[in-house]
Amino acid sequence: MTGDKKVQGMTAWLLAAMVLAMAAGFALLPKKTFSENENRYLAKSPALSRERLFSGQMMEDIGTYLSDHFPCRDFFMGLKTQAELLSGRCEIGGVYIADDGYLIERYEKPENTEKIGEILHTFAEKIGEMETADGCAFNLRLMLVPTASCILADKLPNHLPAADWSQTDTMERLAGLSGIPAIDCSGRLREAAKSGQVYYRLDHHWTTYGAYAGYLAFCGDMGLEPVPLDELEAQVVSTDFKGTVYSKVNDYTVPGDVITIYTNPADRLTVAYTDTGETADSLYNLDYVNQKDQYSLFLDNLHSLIEITNETAETDRELVLIKDSYANCLVPFLVRHFRKIYVLDTRSYRLGPSQFIGEHPGVTDILILYNMNTLDSDLGIRAIY
Repeated sequence: MTGDKKVQGMTAWLLAAMVLAMAAGFALLPKKTFSENENRYLAKSPALSRERLFSGQMMEDIGTYLSDHFPCRDFFMGLKTQAELLSGRCEIGGVYIADDGYLIERYEKPENTEKIGEILHTFAEKIGEMETADGCAFNLRLMLVPTASCILADKLPNHLPAADWSQTDTMERLAGLSGIPAIDCSGRLREAAKSGQVYYRLDHHWTTYGAYAGYLAFCGDMGLEPVPLDELEAQVVSTDFKGTVYSKVNDYTVPGDVITIYTNPADRLTVAYTDTGETADSLYNLDYVNQKDQYSLFLDNLHSLIEITNETAETDRELVLIKDSYANCLVPFLVRHFRKIYVLDTRSYRLGPSQFIGEHPGVTDILILYNMNTLDSDLGIRAIY
């Protein structure tokens, strides 16, 4: 019994020491404001107020703050993931542990389909009342890009409960509500998936090879002759890309993804970022390769308005691209066909796209491109008018 008591005493002292070490670490270690792994800002120290205290919000904020700044947080999150994987779990935090090393986000039931359809329909009506400088109607198109849970459904875990909603049904519903001619790139993506990787394994975006499949669908609909992929210069810029989906699961044992970029030697580009006043001659900012958010190398992350001019484009057409981040790696393929491309991110662009189009008489084509996984909650959709 004496030996047992000694062991119990030593265990208690060890636990107490661990708790004190954790408390000291929390108190003494510097607090980060941004998590590169999760690509988000961490909770700030909660402000004390009587109202927040009695409403319960204060305690909730304290809990979030403690969780966000827990010592060695990423390490312990990784340990938790390993334990869950060993227990046989096939879903962690809304992410499926799929075949071939894929982490695929679950497609949640959309709640704003009718509202989004109405917004797009109103925009289409405004554009329908306008004309190009030549007195013609604008070539307005809608491309809603399905994500990995739709195209790579065969890689999802077996015996998942059947859902009453699907990306395909939602895409068809939105196309009908909006009245905008839709470009369906699903078939091209499925065909491309037979011979290459069309989505990153550890990020929610499509790869540049997947974006090329979308480009082929766009060209087919618009009557454009696509540039063959083997005529473009390919460059691997990263072999260790661990994106947004990886950050939700934190399985540090998996290898990263490869990012390949494509350039056309015939293009002579001027890329103007109007919100910062900077210009470049490339669509890629390779400084991001050395950061966690490597996907931001496409079009230099987020900008409200980018004006891209290609002096050697095969036409004088001008395109307005209203988009989310999926479009960023599609643009390098599009520049061959348009003298100028205006890239609008309506989450931060102050004016409505219809006003912008009215003020730029050279515009001939308009493409609205969003991915299906974040479409339902995307704030930029509300600013399309």
